[in-house]
Amino acid sequence: MSMDLWPTRPVRPGDPIRPSVRSSGSLLVDNIGELVTNASGDGAGGPLGLHRDAAVLVEDGLVAWVGSARSAPAADRRIDAGGAAVLPGFVDSHAHLVFAGDRAAEFAARMAGQPYTGGGIRTTVGATRAAPDSELRGTVRRLRDEALRQGTTTIEIKSGYGLTVADEARSLRIAAEFSDDTTFLGAHVVPAEYADRPDDYVGMVCGPMLAAAAPYARWIDVFCERGAFDVDHARAILACGQAAGLGVRVHANQLGPGPGVQLGVELGAASVDHCTHLSDADVDALAAHTIDCMCAEGRHSRTVATLLPGAEFSTRSPYPDARRLLDAGVTVALATDCNPGSSYTSSMPFCIALAVREMRMTPAEAVWAATAGGALALRRDDVGVLRPGARADLIVLDAPTHLHLAYRPGVPLIRQVLHNGVPQ
Repeated sequence: MSMDLWPTRPVRPGDPIRPSVRSSGSLLVDNIGELVTNASGDGAGGPLGLHRDAAVLVEDGLVAWVGSARSAPAADRRIDAGGAAVLPGFVDSHAHLVFAGDRAAEFAARMAGQPYTGGGIRTTVGATRAAPDSELRGTVRRLRDEALRQGTTTIEIKSGYGLTVADEARSLRIAAEFSDDTTFLGAHVVPAEYADRPDDYVGMVCGPMLAAAAPYARWIDVFCERGAFDVDHARAILACGQAAGLGVRVHANQLGPGPGVQLGVELGAASVDHCTHLSDADVDALAAHTIDCMCAEGRHSRTVATLLPGAEFSTRSPYPDARRLLDAGVTVALATDCNPGSSYTSSMPFCIALAVREMRMTPAEAVWAATAGGALALRRDDVGVLRPGARADLIVLDAPTHLHLAYRPGVPLIRQVLHNGVPQ
């Protein structure tokens, strides 16, 4: 299902086509103690659309029916949830999985007091350029599978560690083998060979690099930050991406106050990510533009604020104030920012626990942000929700309620994962 509210890039000749494995026949997941649907349009079950003693029928990889276990239809196969909680699969809308090497020594230095500046990105660029396709593909597969075991059934994957025409194109080609949501981040940092010629690098990003990357990408992103790209360069790059049919995302306001959030709102970005240092004007800009949407009931801010608490954990930086955003009516998503330098985690449950403990979110708000919020950040209406017609991505917890995701941090609570209706 595609959303009518926000146009997406049409399929083009040469786009990567990956077969979608889906279940055959019907499957009933029943004896669900607590079902999180995120479908609260009927006013029942609060924002999570909670149902007790519930069941879900899956057919051809999609949710076919949701309701009381007592009224469940017959099915070819059955999974007994044993009274546990069932949720939509997590939607991780911000991840950097195409890279080589690691930066464990950099992490240790930060823990010893060295501040994070983003400069280590160039270390990963060198390792990534030198790595063969097979190594990059193996890293993406390993991290995607790691995330899937922890309940993530939809993951966005960025480029950004190649920073040459050929390396950005191959990064996205590999990413597209694993995700429908791939993001061209040629504007991650200015590589060393262009350090004295940033205008020339921006010209290359907008020209041959974009042309080579766009066939494999749905989105374009820019790191609009001191030490990376200023607002004029960022606006030029994002405008070129829009002209090429790509949706807009922005790395914004991570290292300090800046123009990134308001640039994202100005350009109608799906998401502005990090949002650690926000002015009142930034919050007001995010809250001022709302729209009705199908992927989560009600009105939501047109540009989602995607918060990445794993980065603050790993860099000992201040956490974003999610409470401030939520109280202003801004739609919030949670994502891992999985990358080798500043947030080497693939665990959405970990991010949920951090959001509750450190960012003043309630457990319900954090679960919603990690599922329906992530879907909004990707402008998807087929994931992050369990209702008829949605993709049958769901997780069974080894716990009676979603509260345990924050209540029991660090505990492996994902008992079973269904992706496209297929048990993993």
